[in-house]
Amino acid sequence: MITVRVHVGGVGYDAWAGPGHMTKGDAIVKVERVTDPITEHGEGPCWSPSWGGLRWVDMTRGDVLGLTPSGDVSRRHVDDVAAVVRPRAGGGAIVGVERGVALFDDQGEERRRVEIWTDPGIRMNEGGCAPDGTFYCGSMAYGKTPGTAALYRLTPELEVTTVLPHVTVSNGIDWSPDGRFAYYNDTDTGCVAVFDWDSDRGLTDRRVLARIRDGGLPDGLVVDAEGGIWTAIVNAGQVHRYTPDGDLDEVISLPVQKVTACTFGDEDLGTLYMTTSREDLEPDEEPLSGSLFKIRPGVHGRPVREFAG
Repeated sequence: MITVRVHVGGVGYDAWAGPGHMTKGDAIVKVERVTDPITEHGEGPCWSPSWGGLRWVDMTRGDVLGLTPSGDVSRRHVDDVAAVVRPRAGGGAIVGVERGVALFDDQGEERRRVEIWTDPGIRMNEGGCAPDGTFYCGSMAYGKTPGTAALYRLTPELEVTTVLPHVTVSNGIDWSPDGRFAYYNDTDTGCVAVFDWDSDRGLTDRRVLARIRDGGLPDGLVVDAEGGIWTAIVNAGQVHRYTPDGDLDEVISLPVQKVTACTFGDEDLGTLYMTTSREDLEPDEEPLSGSLFKIRPGVHGRPVREFAG
């Protein structure tokens, strides 16, 4: 039996998945484990109708996974690392690979690869698309050496600029519904950051939106249609929702510690999918880690922004 606890406005609700429900006022929210523990390091979920639903990555195995409507999972190996996947406006996908990105067409054939750095001690970690169709992607050192990573911007013409140097673990990034603000996690800071954003100046005026309490570390994030910021708390087995003012107004707790990222999916974008990791766990430790989970939290997401290249 899986325990999930959600806090809204300081009030807690117990839920059970497997069977079970979460009662929230008059609404009943079902929490489910979608897959078996099939990923070593599940990350980067993304829903797009252009490829028929949900995709996510098994990062350290270098695989892109897809969830079919029947619940089957496809798996395709793309590189030593597959860090993030996003749709392309003309069809296909952009995938963050170990030291850059790979572009795939709508038939799944790789058409171009862009190396962003050459240091073998650095790997890609996360990314997302801005409102102008550019792709922001960030790195980390294999040894998590402080300050050795960066956040990059890739234009549709495949020109690369460094927009944020001296990062440690570059993680989730997404934009407000109106595109005026960008939210970003450099995990080791223990904070969710917010920037002003426009297509001419990019990211400016970095400040703290929220400090994760009790030593929590923020991982992947997604912004919902109301402007709420949902971020995985990787060492606490939780997903937090913050308001645009930085107030914590919802916490989802899962039965595994390494919750890595989240996204909204299904046709109405009303399901929050959450990836988890088995990285550095013993074979008999946390047997549900590596599974994909989902919940209907009562708010909806917005369509994923696509890479214009």
